[in-house]
Amino acid sequence: MNRNGNRLSRRMFLGGACAAALGARASVARAHNVAGAVVPAVAPPPVSLTLDDGSAADLATLLAGKLTALQLMFTSCRGVCPIQGALFSSTAKRLGERVAAAQLVSVSIDPDRDDPKALRAWLDKMGPSPRWRAARPEGKSLDPFVDFLRSRAKGPDSHTAQVYFFDRRGLMVLRSVDFPPATEIVRVLEELEKKAT
Repeated sequence: MNRNGNRLSRRMFLGGACAAALGARASVARAHNVAGAVVPAVAPPPVSLTLDDGSAADLATLLAGKLTALQLMFTSCRGVCPIQGALFSSTAKRLGERVAAAQLVSVSIDPDRDDPKALRAWLDKMGPSPRWRAARPEGKSLDPFVDFLRSRAKGPDSHTAQVYFFDRRGLMVLRSVDFPPATEIVRVLEELEKKAT
């Protein structure tokens, strides 16, 4: 593991621990998630997406040239997903004009119910931002993608509350702990930007 990977992993771990200690749904946080730097960085499997505006895109194209923080969610969730939405809303505000190439992506694990209208309504409710997109996977691409992220969890939400970071090449470079603070998401995106220059 390289020095930058160690630094990113340590910050995300400490940030998540602080969030849990401050009561950010510590009872929901799971202790055994696969978290930390992904070394070597890996490409996701092919995923066809429909975005919140109704347009189609494949995940590789959506990630290319961007620094991406990605989460899993579904719009009818009443447990962790509203907290995750608030987290990305806060992150978008904190980003402001910083990290020009940064984007936030929320991917639904309930593609049958989460059509573009539902995704758009969810974003609008959470606090929309031009940096933040929501999408649903098409066809049979959801399960391989969730397995790639290692995001399966037991319980009603059936996914972790982690954030997954992708570099400009579209490669996953880091898995966070559950509920990383918005400040840490921004910090990781800033560090990825520095590494890219």
